[in-house]
Amino acid sequence: MKKAFLIFIVILLAGCSGGGLSGDVTYVVDGDTLDVKLEDGTVERIRLLLIDTPETKHPTIGVEPYGPEASAFTSQLEGERVELELDAAERDRYGRLLAYVWHDGEMFNEKLLAEGLARVAVYPPNTKYVDEFREIEKKAKNQEIGIWSEENYQAEEVNNEPSEDCMIKGNINSRGDKIYHTESSSYYAQTIPEEWFCSIEEAEEAGFRAPK
Repeated sequence: MKKAFLIFIVILLAGCSGGGLSGDVTYVVDGDTLDVKLEDGTVERIRLLLIDTPETKHPTIGVEPYGPEASAFTSQLEGERVELELDAAERDRYGRLLAYVWHDGEMFNEKLLAEGLARVAVYPPNTKYVDEFREIEKKAKNQEIGIWSEENYQAEEVNNEPSEDCMIKGNINSRGDKIYHTESSSYYAQTIPEEWFCSIEEAEEAGFRAPK
């Protein structure tokens, strides 16, 4: 009985710390993007799930308030061993691996939110921790720390969830083709949307086409 209990605890702890892929952080691009050298020697660019940090290298936006601070905060992971927990969809349209990043038993995505250096960004189907993340963000807002201390900061949550009447998925593939998928499309279920549309006309006006 005692042995079985200890095995249960080990499994529980493994689940809490992410499990799955692990490796060493080789480079931090910005607050929510970093490179990890996995145990098999491959290097993956990782985009932290369910959060968005202020920009530092965007070609049109430039440097946003607390962008450098977010990058500096994430830079503490350089050279460190991390574990990567994946969600329903593994990659984004840029080929980056999407993950919850665990370090020393703590989820780094949550730490950025708690420090006021990121806001919640919802891109279904990767929504495993969305409720917990929103609670952490709410506390940071109430404390007015980091980005939430900026009077004119864009406080709206980045949310790519569909409404009841807008279920057409707009996806941009690896070649840059903009394609919309209705619920009757063959690839609707596995398509990860960049945008949602309420009608085919709206999708086509935005430059999206039907799948071939």
